[in-house]
Amino acid sequence: MSEIGVGHYITLSAVLFTIGAIGVLTRKNAIIVFMSIEIMLNAANLAFVTFATAIGDLGGMVMVLIVIAVAAAEAAVGLAIIVAMFRHRETVNIEAFSTMRG
Repeated sequence: MSEIGVGHYITLSAVLFTIGAIGVLTRKNAIIVFMSIEIMLNAANLAFVTFATAIGDLGGMVMVLIVIAVAAAEAAVGLAIIVAMFRHRETVNIEAFSTMRG
C-alpha cells in the first residue's frame, strides 16, 4: 500500500481551490458564488494544515483558526447582504447586484 503524503493533500487542495475559482468566475447565482468562496477558503485551510503537520509547527494551525473565524464572519455578513438584496430586487442574480443604490 502506498502512503498518503504531502503531495496528495496539496493536490486535493489545488483541485478544491480550482473548483472554487471556476465557480466564482462562471456562476451568476450569488449563493453559488458564496459557496465557491467557502470551498476556496477550505482549500487554503487544507494546505495550511498539511504544511503545519509536515514541518511540525503550530503556526499553520493558528492560521486555520483565523481563516475559520474570518469565514464565519463572512458567512454572517455575506448572507445578510444576499438576503437584503433578495428582498429588495427579488433575485439572487449577481448582475442585478451591480449597484448598491435603491
